[in-house]
Amino acid sequence: MGIKFRITVMNFLQFFVWGAWLLSFGKYLGVTLGFKGEEIGAIFMTLGIASLFMPGLMGIIADRWMSANKLYALVHILGAFLLFLAARQTEFGSLYIVMLLYLMLYMPTIALDNTVSYCLLEKNGYDIIKDFPPIRVWGTVGFILAVWIIDLLGWGLSNYQLYFSAAFSLVLGVYSLTLPNCGIEKSQAKKTLFQALGLDALVLFKDKKMAIFFIFSMLLGAALQITNMWGEAFLHDFGKIAAYKGSFAVTHNGILMSVSQISETLFILTIPFFLKKFGIKKVMLMSMFAWVLRFGLFGIGFPTGIGLAFLILSMIIYGMAFDFFNISGSLFVEMEAEPRIRASAQGLFMIMTNGLGAMIGAFGSGVIIQLYTHNGIRNWHDIWFIFAAYALVVGIAFMFLFKYKHNPGAMEKIAK
Repeated sequence: MGIKFRITVMNFLQFFVWGAWLLSFGKYLGVTLGFKGEEIGAIFMTLGIASLFMPGLMGIIADRWMSANKLYALVHILGAFLLFLAARQTEFGSLYIVMLLYLMLYMPTIALDNTVSYCLLEKNGYDIIKDFPPIRVWGTVGFILAVWIIDLLGWGLSNYQLYFSAAFSLVLGVYSLTLPNCGIEKSQAKKTLFQALGLDALVLFKDKKMAIFFIFSMLLGAALQITNMWGEAFLHDFGKIAAYKGSFAVTHNGILMSVSQISETLFILTIPFFLKKFGIKKVMLMSMFAWVLRFGLFGIGFPTGIGLAFLILSMIIYGMAFDFFNISGSLFVEMEAEPRIRASAQGLFMIMTNGLGAMIGAFGSGVIIQLYTHNGIRNWHDIWFIFAAYALVVGIAFMFLFKYKHNPGAMEKIAK
């Protein structure tokens, strides 16, 4: 087997493991284990907590003491054990601790996956910019396929989703041990702890424009977490209404939700055009107002007729909401940061979005859900409109506070 195929398998399994539980886990916690909104939010906050510092710490280990591919394999093998342990927990306290430990291991593997992929492609004479994106897209395919399998097997409300993910985490760990060794890059080993954690990029906050950008990245990062947590639970709750009980949106809510990821793979192809044509400010505003529509359409959607059309449209809009913020924002940071701190700046962007932003989204949405839950019934209409109002306020504030003059030439160069 060629090295590109082997890296593709690694990327496929990396996100297959995540897709097996991420979208259905909130539904499992609320319906099967009976956790309250704040408890579900607290458990999903562990994703943000882990993203704050663990990628940097794992990067130090990979830079100084253990090759990236061996560390990657070890972490997934240990992760398999923790997922197996998580599947056996039914109390909030114990499950919280196990999931925190697991995500402290899993979240750094997203960066390690890239590191191993880049290393092996370079060693074999491939062009990373040209050859990695077609490989990485198979990660999204893996995520979608895992969601479909869990849905079709009816495991969305069962701890089987965690056992399933654990099995493939073990497979991925063992498989990664068969990949060629990356070695340790001595130049990277000279990084200080401050640099490895991406904290040297904090100098960017001295620039008012960048400070505003990072703050809004954090606020928008909160939106990214909400539908991961609550999307399937929302659709599942329609099953409590007799008219919707046997509808596709209820019985196969995981498949319906996965349309969001399919849309994501398509919208990513449009980013170079939109960045060149409109610039980062307008593209980010498109993302923010797409989040308004994403949540608003959930608020008026229901599983049949025109209501189902609203739900499907919400899934399609997700591609713009996610990609136009996450990918375009990363490209903007790459363009604005000095070469010596670009890696740290990307780390800071991840901390603001997947770290602090995810924590705000998880905790805040958990509180809102609980406030609008009475006698076990959630008022999803009002809940989604509150989230839509949040995205609208963020978008309007960004429109007036973020000052940026579009330079088509500079953006075209970095977006290629």
